[in-house]
Amino acid sequence: MSTKMPNGLNNLGLKNIGDVYYNLSYDELQKHEVKNAECKISTTGTAMCDTGIFTGRSPKDKYFVDQSPSNENISWGNINTKIDKKIYDELLDITLTQLSGKNIYITDVYAGASAASKRSIRFISEVAWQAHFVKNMFIRPTESELEKFEPDFTVYNACKTTNEKYEEHGMHSDVYVLFNVEENTSIIGGTWYGGEMKKGIFSMMNYWLPLEGKLSMHCSANVGENEDVCLFFGLSGTGKTTLSTDPHRALIGDDEHGWDDHGVFNFEGGCYAKVINLDPKSEPEIYGAIVKDALLENVVCDENGKVDYEDGSKTENTRVSYPIEHIVNHKEDLQAGHPNNIIFLSADAFGVLPPVSKLNKEQAMYYFLSGYTAKVAGTERGITEPMATFSACFGEAFLPLHPTAYAKLLGEKIDKHEVNVYLVNTGWTGGPYGIGKRMSIKNTRACIDGILSGAINHTEFEMLDIFNLAIPTTLTGVDTAVLNPRNTWENKEDYDAMLHKLAKMFKENFARYDDNGGEFDYSSAGPQI
Repeated sequence: MSTKMPNGLNNLGLKNIGDVYYNLSYDELQKHEVKNAECKISTTGTAMCDTGIFTGRSPKDKYFVDQSPSNENISWGNINTKIDKKIYDELLDITLTQLSGKNIYITDVYAGASAASKRSIRFISEVAWQAHFVKNMFIRPTESELEKFEPDFTVYNACKTTNEKYEEHGMHSDVYVLFNVEENTSIIGGTWYGGEMKKGIFSMMNYWLPLEGKLSMHCSANVGENEDVCLFFGLSGTGKTTLSTDPHRALIGDDEHGWDDHGVFNFEGGCYAKVINLDPKSEPEIYGAIVKDALLENVVCDENGKVDYEDGSKTENTRVSYPIEHIVNHKEDLQAGHPNNIIFLSADAFGVLPPVSKLNKEQAMYYFLSGYTAKVAGTERGITEPMATFSACFGEAFLPLHPTAYAKLLGEKIDKHEVNVYLVNTGWTGGPYGIGKRMSIKNTRACIDGILSGAINHTEFEMLDIFNLAIPTTLTGVDTAVLNPRNTWENKEDYDAMLHKLAKMFKENFARYDDNGGEFDYSSAGPQI
C-alpha cells in the first residue's frame, strides 16, 4: 500500500476512514483490481472491468444546484436541470455515509495542460478500477506536485449507493450526478460508469473557462511537423478519435480541449476510444494502445482473456481508456499553438452531405451551432431508420452556458487567427443507411490529408444545391465520383427528396436560435429551401 497521504484528508467529511490508497501506481491498481475481483486481465495485459447495468452516461440524472451566482450563468433547461440546495445536502450526506468506514481510493490529477487554465481535481471512490480510469483520463501530477497539491474541485463517487427518495425529490431515477459550483464539489450515486467522472469535469471546464474568455471544446487535436494545428469536432461515432490519431502527426488529445491566449491544450492525459468492431488494420494506433495500464470496459473475452471486439452482447458502447503515452506519436506537453484548420465531422446517415466541403465564417458558425450527425438503426432501442441528431457545438450535453457563448468565442478566434474551417461527412454515400454504403476510411483520410497539406485550397469548387456548400471537384487520393454526393445516387430524384428532407431538419433545429438577436443570426448560412 502507498504510504503517501493527501493534503486535507480531515476536511473531506468522511468518518472512520479505513485504508487510504492515494495516487497508486498502475501496478498497485492492477493488484487491487484483481484482489477485489473487479477486473480480469486480457491476453495483452489490459485490465477488463464491467460497469454494471449502466454502460453509458445517464444524462437525465445530471443536475446543478440552483444557487447564486452560478444560477445566473447556467442555461437552464433539459440539458442543465435545477436541483434545490436542500436536496443536494441530503444526497451529499448519503454519499459521504456510503464512503465512510471504507477503504478509499483518492486520486489527485489536473484538468488542463495549460498552466494559465488548468484545474486541480480530486476523485474519491471505493472502487479500484475507477481510480485507474481517472488516472488514465486526466493529467498525472509529478511526485513533487503531489506534495503541495490542493484541489480546486472534488468528486465523490459513491456508485454503490442510490437515492431511494428520488420520487419524493422529483428526480428522474435513483441515480444522481450532481454539481455544486459554489462549493466546488460533485457527487455521484447509483451508476458505476466511469464516463460520468470524465464528462463531469468536462462540464465544469465548460463552465469555468468561457467566463474567463477561453474557449472549451469537445474536439480532438493534433499537430504536424511544421507546428500546424488541426481541431476535429464531432459527436460519438463520427471518427474524432480515429482521424486525429495519425502516425504522421503528434496527437495533442482525442476528446476535450481548451483554447486560450497561448493556443490549444488538452484537458486530459489519456484517451477514451470505442472498441466495438475494432480493426487493427484500420485503427492500428488504438489497437496497439490496448496493453498493460489501459482499461477495457464491458468487452467480452474467452476463458484465456482474449477479447472479441465484434461481440456487442453487453453493449455496443464497449470502450478502452489508456494513457496518451500509449500513442507513440503524441505531443508530450499536450499543448500547441493556435489552430490552422478546424474540421467538423458529421456521420450523415441520409447520404446527403459531401465527403468534404469548405466553409466560410458564417457557415462555420452555423454548422458549429447545429452540431449535426445522425444515428442509425440498431444503435439505440426504437431507432429503425436514420435519425438526425443536433448537438450544439458538437457537445451540447456538456455545456452549462448557452451555446451562443461558445459560438461567440469560436467566431472571435477564427477571425483573429484566420482559421480555415471544413465540414467532413464520415457517414453514408450512394444512398441513406440501408441502401448506400459507409464512406471509406481511405477516402475520408484522403480528404483530411488534402486539408492538412493545403491541397484542397488549390482546386476548383462547385456548389451543392440547397446547402450551398463548396465542394472540391478533384482531390488527390479521393475517388472523384464520390465528391459530389448527388452523383453517387442511382436515382437522382430520390437524392433531391432526401436533400430537401435533411435541409428541413436543419432549419427546424436552428429555429431555436431565432430569439438570440442579430449577433447570432446565421440562418442564412444554412440550407435554403
